[in-house]
Amino acid sequence: MICPLCHQPTTWEANPWRPFCSERCQLTDLGAWAAEHYRISGPPLTTEMIIPESSGRDEHQGEGHARS
Repeated sequence: MICPLCHQPTTWEANPWRPFCSERCQLTDLGAWAAEHYRISGPPLTTEMIIPESSGRDEHQGEGHARS
């Protein structure tokens, strides 16, 4: 298996950082996610795309969940 970050060969079975070759590569990748370096291409989302005005959240709030 090849490390997705540094492209060095690594083992799968005995590797606690898989699919990365080392803790360093694993933490570097985590830092890239936290810093939002990985993105899905496309137009940016607007608030309406995330939570539509007609979402009906108030109508269904608490439905199916009985409180004791």
